[in-house]
Amino acid sequence: MKYGCQSMVDKITDVMIKRPQEAFKNQEHLNKYSEANIYYGIPDYEKCLEEFEVFEKILRDNMNVHYLPEDEITSLDSIFAHDSLKITKKGAIYFNMTKDVRKNEAEAAEAFLKTLGIPTLGYIKAPGRMEGGDVLWLEDNRVAIGLSYRTNAEGIRQFTELTKDFIDEVITVPMPHAIGDTEVLHLMSVISPVDKDLAVVYSRYMPVFFREMLIEQGVELLEVDDDEYNYLGCNVLAIAPREVIVIEGVPKIQKKLEDAGCKVYTYPGDEISIKETGGGVCFTAPLTRVKEESK
Repeated sequence: MKYGCQSMVDKITDVMIKRPQEAFKNQEHLNKYSEANIYYGIPDYEKCLEEFEVFEKILRDNMNVHYLPEDEITSLDSIFAHDSLKITKKGAIYFNMTKDVRKNEAEAAEAFLKTLGIPTLGYIKAPGRMEGGDVLWLEDNRVAIGLSYRTNAEGIRQFTELTKDFIDEVITVPMPHAIGDTEVLHLMSVISPVDKDLAVVYSRYMPVFFREMLIEQGVELLEVDDDEYNYLGCNVLAIAPREVIVIEGVPKIQKKLEDAGCKVYTYPGDEISIKETGGGVCFTAPLTRVKEESK
């Protein structure tokens, strides 16, 4: 299949996801392992299926969806297919993830993507660490990477070396401590690009130089307030330029998006997103994005 995804906003034609049926398995499995995955309560399995079905239908109506199978080596968090890899035009880069229960996700993803014909470009190896939520394409030859509790300097060095033939600039963005090292604070926790000149942001946690750089480059910033940030209002998946998926329950940022000319799809996420602290961006590993005109 055609592959390559060096953009956050170009139209997704192919995406990889893992459904709760395969990641969570059943209520007993959730009851047993939710605490180890540091969830805010134990999700209701049947409600997770119902909520995710709404999200999945939006994807299926707009792109080809490829499903990671159930396995015996990954945890509940494998539902967040975004974090274990990035797909470049030269193949997949698989990450050494920081959270212990997520260490095997790259192995499972590689085994599946090989069946689709997607080659492996390389790996981030210990002591390097990296997670997909910290890797933000600015252009197809420029990438910003969050230096966070989940991604370290050695991981960024290895990523830079693997992509040196086709990436002209790697920008390291130091992330704040915020509320602690047990919380997920990726670079993409504070910014979701929705077009080449439009992004949803939470400026409270955004480094000043990075915010100013975006503004200087002509990117309009749609600010999420504290309440909606805590409800994953900054987790906005662009499936095409100005065509996005957001969680239900963030009306202020939804209106800002619509006022900016965006088509907005929503899905319910009380069980499938809020308790696990992950939204539409986290659920999806885009395999192919293709350029189209901004809407």
